[in-house]
Amino acid sequence: MYLDQTIGQLLKEKAQRLSGNEAVVYSEEGIRHTYEEFYELTGQVAKALMALGVQKGDHIAAWSTNRFEWLLLQFGSARMGAVLVTVNTNYQKSELEYLLKQSDTTILFMMDKFRDTSYFEIVQSIVGTTGNNGQVKSNSLPKLKQLVFMEENEATGLLSWESFIKLGESITDNELSERENTLDPHDVINMQYTSGTTGFPKGVMLTHHNIVNNGYQVATAMNLSEKDRLCIPVPFFHCFGCVLGVLACVSVGATMVPIIQFDPELVLKTVEKEKCTGLHGVPTMFIAELNLDSFNVYDLSTLRTGIMAGSPCPIEVMKKVMNLMGMDEITIAYGQTESSPVITQTRTDDPIERRVETVGKKHPIVEVKIVDPVTGKEVPTGEPGELCTRGYLVMKGYYNMPEATAKAIDSDGWLHTGDLATIDEEGYVKITGRLKDMIIRGGENIYPREIEEFLYTNPSIVDVQVIGVPDEKYGEKVAACVQIKEGESVTEEEIRSYCEGKIARYKIPEYIFFVDGYPMTASGKIQKYKLRKLAEELKEKSVKII
Repeated sequence: MYLDQTIGQLLKEKAQRLSGNEAVVYSEEGIRHTYEEFYELTGQVAKALMALGVQKGDHIAAWSTNRFEWLLLQFGSARMGAVLVTVNTNYQKSELEYLLKQSDTTILFMMDKFRDTSYFEIVQSIVGTTGNNGQVKSNSLPKLKQLVFMEENEATGLLSWESFIKLGESITDNELSERENTLDPHDVINMQYTSGTTGFPKGVMLTHHNIVNNGYQVATAMNLSEKDRLCIPVPFFHCFGCVLGVLACVSVGATMVPIIQFDPELVLKTVEKEKCTGLHGVPTMFIAELNLDSFNVYDLSTLRTGIMAGSPCPIEVMKKVMNLMGMDEITIAYGQTESSPVITQTRTDDPIERRVETVGKKHPIVEVKIVDPVTGKEVPTGEPGELCTRGYLVMKGYYNMPEATAKAIDSDGWLHTGDLATIDEEGYVKITGRLKDMIIRGGENIYPREIEEFLYTNPSIVDVQVIGVPDEKYGEKVAACVQIKEGESVTEEEIRSYCEGKIARYKIPEYIFFVDGYPMTASGKIQKYKLRKLAEELKEKSVKII
């Protein structure tokens, strides 16, 4: 079933049907709003944007953690037709400047700082001095006209959030209604930039239709309803937060319980206090929560479901989440930003083997096929190849990058994911790696995921990432970057001995690096290309590389 609605129409329907239900709760900050109240607040933001002269289709950007203002902006911009460009919280000067220029952003909404990075200083260094109330005239960013501060305290030269909202008082309900009536579900409404692991980041254009329907399909797979309360510690700037979290909740009237910035202790405290029934996270988040000394202090008995995604999910971690956190109905979701993002998902009643060994089946009303990366022809059931998908979920394209769009989406409308996968006779998908991560050793194709899953069974290993490093004789050799459990001790030879007779000899890692962590994107994806580069430099030395 398709939802033929804009984001604004979806929220309005919930505000009318479930007016008194809590829509959003920021537990630590003491922010609580019903669906009726939340709808009213998003209308104020929509009007304020209109008062600033924002037209339908204009691009505005948000650079912030999961603040309440971000959430209001997501829905407020959607209600009046602006395209929300989401900015990675880890961005530095060159990355931000590239995004603002490439996206043709007209207004930047920003918080003061993140960790040890001053957003204010970075923006000042790019645009120079600002005029009254954050007006911008920048030669390097000719489209950027306005800066808005997303915090309560004032910032010199910026339009404060309070002043921004006040501007909206000049816009009538009828004017907002007229604007909303011009919107179409197939309008682009959200733009997210890919991580840029190869080449420059690309702006993925997503429509109301893309992400409203994906959020609903995700919620359906989780059996999410208006009775659920979902803790959302994953970042809003990524699809995991703003679609799998926020829109999944709104699509069924569930309560959003965001965490402004991930902290494992705060997550468990919030789950207990707010009696959350669902919890999202990337594997490293769940690992951090499970490894807390205070883990057993918290009452997590209300937890039922959630999603673990963002990077391959270790089987042993998944089992602990189900058994120790009580999340019997947790699901695994797989996809990418270009597919809105979820393509496949396990279901709450799938056998545990399916939920820990696969990424589930394709969502309804979605097509999936596996093709030979060289010939492009569909491969037999069970054979590995590149996963392709087609349907409502495929992006409109990359912003101002027609060649890259044509490379990603073929003439028949199939999105080529770049992921290697297999599909079994029952339709369950296994992701075996990235095309670019596949290791070719002496003519043998090696899929890192297979080795990682095996090494996770070693009781001394808490996490592992397998990569290929260059070799003159074989082309590539296998390297494993291993994290050891606290208090455990294991040697390279003991790990290799553990592999002997259990996996093929050519798959046994020839280099083993003991690490404290992995380079990661802000959305929790491990950057294997950085690991590969570090391993190449240190492959002759068995030392910590991080």
